[in-house]
Amino acid sequence: MKRTLMIGEETHELEIHRRSGRVFMVWDGEEYPLDICKVEPTSYSIIMDGHSVGVNIDRRKNSNPDLHAFRASVYDGAYDFSLQDPHKTLLAAAMSRQPQTGGGLVKALMPGKVLKLFVQEGEVVEEGQALLLLEAMKMQNEYVSPVNARVAKIHVEEGLNLEINTPMISLAPLEAPAKS
Repeated sequence: MKRTLMIGEETHELEIHRRSGRVFMVWDGEEYPLDICKVEPTSYSIIMDGHSVGVNIDRRKNSNPDLHAFRASVYDGAYDFSLQDPHKTLLAAAMSRQPQTGGGLVKALMPGKVLKLFVQEGEVVEEGQALLLLEAMKMQNEYVSPVNARVAKIHVEEGLNLEINTPMISLAPLEAPAKS
């Protein structure tokens, strides 16, 4: 399974998997074969590119239940790092209801299924009005209009499965009333 690895301010994508009886690490898209041997409950011997490294990994306390914190102690010091499921990161962003940008285009913040459309093309919507309901990771996420606008185009239909960043609804600014 893929994880987001954070070491200080640095962020990396990490995945460790088995294939044909071997262990592989994918670090920021680059795959490396590994030999890992558990020496003690929290100690490991890792061989990568012909180099052997002993590492002790201890779990650290963290107030965020979705962020798993650790300390890795190796020959040259200790490094604090955390791992997070990238899908939970996307879900957290969607749940925060941060206004989307991009010229009035409302996009899917995560993969999911369109459960319900609440608006029609041509309809005037107010800021905060519900546009559609998207099911992602067994949770229902309501997408709302970030501004007062007119629904210019609906790019999806109910029951459609979406990928991340799929355009869902285009909003057009309301025309200013004519001055007399």
